[in-house]
Amino acid sequence: MEINTHNAEILLSAANKSHYPQDSIPEIALAGRSNVGKSSFINTLLNRKNLARTSGKPGKTQLLNFFDIDGKLRFVDVPGYGYAKVSKSERAKWGKMIEEYLTSRDNLRAVVSLVDLRHDPSADDVQMYEFLKYYEIPVIVVATKADKIPRGKWNKHESAIKKKLNFDKSDDFIIFSSVNKAGLDEAWDAILAKI
Repeated sequence: MEINTHNAEILLSAANKSHYPQDSIPEIALAGRSNVGKSSFINTLLNRKNLARTSGKPGKTQLLNFFDIDGKLRFVDVPGYGYAKVSKSERAKWGKMIEEYLTSRDNLRAVVSLVDLRHDPSADDVQMYEFLKYYEIPVIVVATKADKIPRGKWNKHESAIKKKLNFDKSDDFIIFSSVNKAGLDEAWDAILAKI
């Protein structure tokens, strides 16, 4: 499928099912900790500076943000998890909203699960991965911030992440940097293969 990434825009923000777009355009959801670089990942993939708002304040995305890409594909940015300054009740609300989308959305083709290449996955990262495996949702694990680690150490970090996640070899694993665009083509290949 040919997709013109320049033809991308934020379509809408949804809090629940009744707000989702009603059509059959395939969707790829993006999930990850609040400061893992989700907005930078979206902006890098779409070659835009700030289509997805990056923020110094983690926990900014509080709704499901639907991005239309050329009328053929949508990215759905889900709220970042694991951010301490959000109240428990707010976190529970996000959890329900994310779960409803991931378990009931027919358009969903795969989830890009973002982790930080520099650190072992958090308990939330592991839980998200296990959740996706439980519901048999295809997963693309993207390890961000690769530019912060010498290339010679990438394999060591990749192995540690895979071990912690109990990574399934049938899933994609991509080392990515929004700074030097490492992993950009691989990320697109993995996404397009799912739709």
